[in-house]
Amino acid sequence: MTTTEPRALTAPAEPTTAGEVDRIVAASAEAGRVWASTSRTDRARVLDAVADALDAAAPVLIPTAQRETRLAEGRLTGELKRTTFQLRLFAETIREGGYLDARIDHADPEWPMGAPRPDLRRSQVPVGPVVVFAASNFPFAFSVAGGDTASALAAGCPVVLKTHPGHPDLSATTGAVVRDALVHAGAPDGLFDLVWGEEAGRAALSHPLVKAGAFTGSLAGGRALFDVASSRPEPIPFFGELGSVNPVFVTRAADEARGADIAAEFVGSFTLGAGQFCTKPGLLLVPTSAAVTETLRGTELSQSAPMLNDRIVAGYHKTLEALSAKLGVEVLRSGPSPDGEAPTPTLLTTDVATLLADLDGLLTECFGPAALVVTYDDEQELVQVAEAIDGQLTATLIAEDTDAVAADLTRVLVDKAGRLLWNQWPTGVSVTYAQQHGGPYPATTAPATTSVGTAAIARFLRPVAFQNFPQHLLPDELSDTLTTPRTRFA
Repeated sequence: MTTTEPRALTAPAEPTTAGEVDRIVAASAEAGRVWASTSRTDRARVLDAVADALDAAAPVLIPTAQRETRLAEGRLTGELKRTTFQLRLFAETIREGGYLDARIDHADPEWPMGAPRPDLRRSQVPVGPVVVFAASNFPFAFSVAGGDTASALAAGCPVVLKTHPGHPDLSATTGAVVRDALVHAGAPDGLFDLVWGEEAGRAALSHPLVKAGAFTGSLAGGRALFDVASSRPEPIPFFGELGSVNPVFVTRAADEARGADIAAEFVGSFTLGAGQFCTKPGLLLVPTSAAVTETLRGTELSQSAPMLNDRIVAGYHKTLEALSAKLGVEVLRSGPSPDGEAPTPTLLTTDVATLLADLDGLLTECFGPAALVVTYDDEQELVQVAEAIDGQLTATLIAEDTDAVAADLTRVLVDKAGRLLWNQWPTGVSVTYAQQHGGPYPATTAPATTSVGTAAIARFLRPVAFQNFPQHLLPDELSDTLTTPRTRFA
């Protein structure tokens, strides 16, 4: 537990200079060498200490977040709990050690390939300093002390955190809590620090000592940073989560069995958090003359909630206006104040032919309380849409067990999305062991990885094999005294 009383801080007035970025990254690299060699037990203890400190600082953090993000106290309280939970879950993960995927092949002079096999032992090591770009819509769970920071620190990497302009004072306050907890837990100086401003973030990502980047945000912003990471003299991995429209496919049998319920559940999902979730279902495919559509047409959409900031409000209205102006798109249902600062929800509608004729235009993510309802005549059109869409974070089947089209849809959607849902809704991403929060581009820049769940630690590790090394020079998990779960081939 930190010994300093947590207090609200104000963000610095000026962005971080190039010289300061260089100093911060250099200190990060030096701390990283110490942190990488720190035992997993001690790293886990430090992560627990950070979680404890954040919990203790809740009376300061929650009001600051309320002021800057317009989110309700209950939502923020739950999100802070998720944030500290994932820190503790990563602590458990590194104590257990299975994430290292340790493998041992003893020497075998009779190895069938035709030549003797040497003694080979393979494990994972930290990649080095990671630049994390904080997100706006989850000011705790995907921001300063969020999942990217937690998984990088758990992997043994130092973190340089580029703050988000949507909650600067919260970033400063959270950063101070984290740094103070790290110091009092005995972590090396420089293990975690903040940089401020767009240019500082680019400079940090471009720094030769930085070995990876992680980002949650818009397609345009994430792609620009991905290009920076890829065009460096030493290209580095960049793990960008860029959002998606998260299509939902409703079969005719499901609509006939429970259309009204599906409509109500859909409204609850796409309006959750004022539609400001990257897993919001933004595309709903239903049969022509569906009970779902008729229910939606008569649904009261009067609820409204403030959006995170004025920039996001402006972006939402611009995107919604562009979608509404598309030929063949109509307003299905709208609340009384769709253009307000706290907009009421809007549902647009079109048909499959119109969608397929303008995929780029109609599959644009509209970050806010809006969605597009698309009608189809034949269920094979669902498969056509699934084949035509680009990469997604999620894809949902609302169907009956007896639906013949479900098998074809599943086969296609496995190639299109990172998480497939059956008769559930995509909002609400559980932090757990089997979670996959990622997907083919443009949902993410690294579809083989996840940014949520314990598997997220793998992003910041790289494999190393030791051939014929003496026992005293091997990592603990590769020694002949088994202390860590591992794959042992022979």
